Amino acid sequence: MTSVEPTAESQAVAAAIARHGHEPGPLIVVLHAVQDALGYIPEQAVRQIADGLNLSRAEVFGVVTFYHYFRTHKPGARTVQICRAEACQARGCQSLERHAREKLGIDYHETTADGSTSLEMVFCMGNCATGPAVRIDGRLYSHVTPERFDALLAHQENAL
Repeated sequence: MTSVEPTAESQAVAAAIARHGHEPGPLIVVLHAVQDALGYIPEQAVRQIADGLNLSRAEVFGVVTFYHYFRTHKPGARTVQICRAEACQARGCQSLERHAREKLGIDYHETTADGSTSLEMVFCMGNCATGPAVRIDGRLYSHVTPERFDALLAHQENAL
């Protein structure tokens, strides 16, 4: 009989369940912990979370796919988030969105072929008065025009 070593992914999921599984309604908290640890929610984690929290896989998968925040694929080395809330829309985020998708050659919830960049949409970064707002790897930028977007990407590429 051979024993199978747990993967780093399964260990991260087990740790999240152990840390938060006792809380009331722990699913969202567990999903956040898994994504914080791994960068996404791997497909095999859905079964492990469902088993650990005594839920169906459909319940877990439904929550993962309902919320735009959760990723089901490994993100790129850099994550670009564009705010699509009403205030940023009023300040021109639609043209920024078009430009970003063309510049990167991907749509929302996709990663460039080289794995360098993922593009995500968010709904409000709390920067409403200075939109359109963009967050690149957790750093928030205001008044982002297509030209400024290109400059930010170039600066980030030099930092990688």
